[in-house]
Amino acid sequence: MAALVLTAGLATPLAPAAPQARAAADTSDTSGRKVLTVAVAQSVDSLSPFLAVRLVSTSIHRLMYEYLTNYDPEDARVVPGLATKWEASPDKLTWTYTIRSDSMWSDGRRATAEDAAWTFNKMMTDPDAATANGSFVANFAQVTAPSPTRLVIRLKKPQATMTALDVPIVPKHIWEKVTDFSEFNNDKSFPIVGNGPFVLTDYKPDSHVRLKANKNLWRGAPKFDELVFRYYKDQDAAVAALRKGEVSFVAGSPSLTPAQAASLKGEKNIRVNDAPGRRFYALAVNPGARARNGERFGDGHPSLHDRRVRHALFMAVDRKAVIDKVFQGHAVEGQGYIPPRYPAYFWKPPKDRLLAYDPARAARLLDEAGYRKNADGKRVGKDGRPLNYRVLCHATDPNDKAIGKYLQEWWGRLGIGVTLTCLDNVTDPWLAGKYDLAFDGWSVNPDPDFVLSIHTCAALPATPRDTGATDNFICDKTYDELYAEQLAEYDPARRAELVRRMQARLYDLGYMNVMAYPNAVEAYRTDQIASITTMPAKAGNIYGQDGYWSWWSAVPADSGDSSDGSVSTGAVVGIVAGAAALAGLVAVLALRRRATADDRE
Repeated sequence: MAALVLTAGLATPLAPAAPQARAAADTSDTSGRKVLTVAVAQSVDSLSPFLAVRLVSTSIHRLMYEYLTNYDPEDARVVPGLATKWEASPDKLTWTYTIRSDSMWSDGRRATAEDAAWTFNKMMTDPDAATANGSFVANFAQVTAPSPTRLVIRLKKPQATMTALDVPIVPKHIWEKVTDFSEFNNDKSFPIVGNGPFVLTDYKPDSHVRLKANKNLWRGAPKFDELVFRYYKDQDAAVAALRKGEVSFVAGSPSLTPAQAASLKGEKNIRVNDAPGRRFYALAVNPGARARNGERFGDGHPSLHDRRVRHALFMAVDRKAVIDKVFQGHAVEGQGYIPPRYPAYFWKPPKDRLLAYDPARAARLLDEAGYRKNADGKRVGKDGRPLNYRVLCHATDPNDKAIGKYLQEWWGRLGIGVTLTCLDNVTDPWLAGKYDLAFDGWSVNPDPDFVLSIHTCAALPATPRDTGATDNFICDKTYDELYAEQLAEYDPARRAELVRRMQARLYDLGYMNVMAYPNAVEAYRTDQIASITTMPAKAGNIYGQDGYWSWWSAVPADSGDSSDGSVSTGAVVGIVAGAAALAGLVAVLALRRRATADDRE
């Protein structure tokens, strides 16, 4: 991965949106507004950026609020956001950001450094406000705003992600009135005050989120007047809505199935985008849920505390069959924790550590662990009870169900029972540790810090009654030491090596079985969307980007702004100010957050 030379610049605003015309995307709108409707398979968990973890929610927050920095859709390099430039002290412990003077809150007030300082300080002092993004500020010693355009962050030790503080900056004058951040969901008073490309104007749980274009956005207003995220529990129904023109875009859960994509190819006015994904698809093991105070909870199967058992389950999963039969080629076989889309960090196990598909070896490991077959062919422990694992799956994800059937077959041959528990919302049993294994997936960003942080001991909930940032309760001293080391490492090559070592540790522990790296398979109507930005520019995704480029850049088909209706990057960001390189400081591209994760569901 190319090193990121920290620079400063201003992005040139694009021309204003074209004159209003008949709405093409939302047939229920008769006002002449141009409405882009996106079908999504996730429901919103929270509209509070301090609490939200689901992909749909955090994607919406990217549209509502500016972050200090953003990422060029061409190549994901860091570009200005709310901050126009930044610099570090020689010891890398003090960072100073220049906050732009032309960003306005939607209620008419100016966004200032004080808003950013308040946002970070609230996360530093209120554990509830740190629920979603607390790992960003864990190393902060002090945050101040000496002036409206100057933000200063002092660190306890160097932190390599300081150009990627991927936290929505909220308006202090609105949020300082909140008394309980654990309960406030930001969904009662509309419109919601923000300074991003869109302003949230309406929300109905498990139905829709409606946003209007921010005509005063410093970067230039979106070309669609409104953006609607419409929830579909049934993915086939969402695809049918696309066919009928009731929605403009379908992302799937999080991707379309091979059958759905195949059925849409060749359809008039529909384009399928099939690009290498930034997501991994895995089976997560409950290692024994516990809190930071040492208290254990949940009811995960005790046999999974044995690494030999976990490895046996790994080796009884045929990843090639998953790719060929379930994803039908729209994915790459899983290995390490980070997808090959990020070659600097991508890791694959050497042959001597490879947990390849080998049912015979898996059976031997189970024998060694003391789980032998009884007369009925069932694996039993010393207590004589047969092994039977509860596997959490998402009722809305066809891949979970399909692979779940294979697990019943593959593990059944070993003498292990599988109970597939498919729920609309797996969050409650997951947070309570009441599962044995679960289908898991996260979107990984150019800098993988966040998806690495969710497996640290610090991410565990403080007590069983709290909610932590942990993915599946992993807590390992060796892994934690590597995590701390990579976070403080500014040399790209050395940091990348540390990240690969972390993946090797995760792989050897056997708590995360990465089965596949799915493609981003999505579709949109070309008679409603003339052009839209993919990220990266070549073979990139549209939904769930590292920024707000897709929906901000989308051109209505009847606007006259696009001649060919192709997926294009467009003139999205132009850096016009001079570079302000930090003395001797080169950091890797950095972007992480639960906010772009595919949610723990």
